[in-house]
Amino acid sequence: MATAASLPEVFRVLSRRQETQDVFTLEIAPHLAGSEKVLRFLPGQFNMLYAFGFGDVPISISGETGQVDHWIHTIRNVGSVTNGLSRLKEGDILGVRGPFGTSWPTNQNEGEEVVIVCGGLGVVPLRPLILHLEKNRARYQTIHLIYGARSPNDLLFTSELHRWAQTFQVEVTVDHAPLGWKGQVGLVTRPLKRLQTNLQRTTAFLCGPDIMMRLASQELLERGYRADKIYLSLERSMKCGVGHCGHCQLGGHLICRNGPVFQLDQVIHEMNIKEL
Repeated sequence: MATAASLPEVFRVLSRRQETQDVFTLEIAPHLAGSEKVLRFLPGQFNMLYAFGFGDVPISISGETGQVDHWIHTIRNVGSVTNGLSRLKEGDILGVRGPFGTSWPTNQNEGEEVVIVCGGLGVVPLRPLILHLEKNRARYQTIHLIYGARSPNDLLFTSELHRWAQTFQVEVTVDHAPLGWKGQVGLVTRPLKRLQTNLQRTTAFLCGPDIMMRLASQELLERGYRADKIYLSLERSMKCGVGHCGHCQLGGHLICRNGPVFQLDQVIHEMNIKEL
């Protein structure tokens, strides 16, 4: 019997948008005309995208959750498969398996403060969560969004950042900036040091480079935040998406099978091993 893990479904590209020099967004839908297939996923989950002739790769879903008729994937062109995906244009086809993986929790933290820390492409798996929080803003206390990138030209979803700043506490920082940049320069841990929230009633969500998540989680723990209320997405090391290749093994976890979203207390030992 064919399963989501073994047989890709054919999708077509509805649109392609270049976000930055090396990042692009594909909007895709089931290929069959008139298909009434309802697509569902949870924030933080991923699909395996197959570029015919190149192979497949795990990519987080970056659109809104719920019952939708298309999926959105924002992708960095960094290898042969993502290069194949980057060549797709409107009307082209690709294979899709999924969705797979654990998700960001969205119910048990209602009524609390929320801290979101994202670095670089880490804003992509967090975007569905951010859109959910925006849509259900009245259910939460203060929402803090801290976003770091290499440079202003590497910032994603800039128009949405301006919109989110109308209802969230948004701070943007970059590693390097040209003359004329009026924002912050430095690590995301700088804004974290200034953060004032209710330590016992705050949930934090982190995604980005491993070193960023390690330093940010250490900062939160030192400030007194609870490890079981800090969530991380460790999706960067995934490859096959179904736990067969072992590429994403982290201690006793296979990230694609047991994650990619973990509570910090589940992986705190592994996160403290610098070689990882």
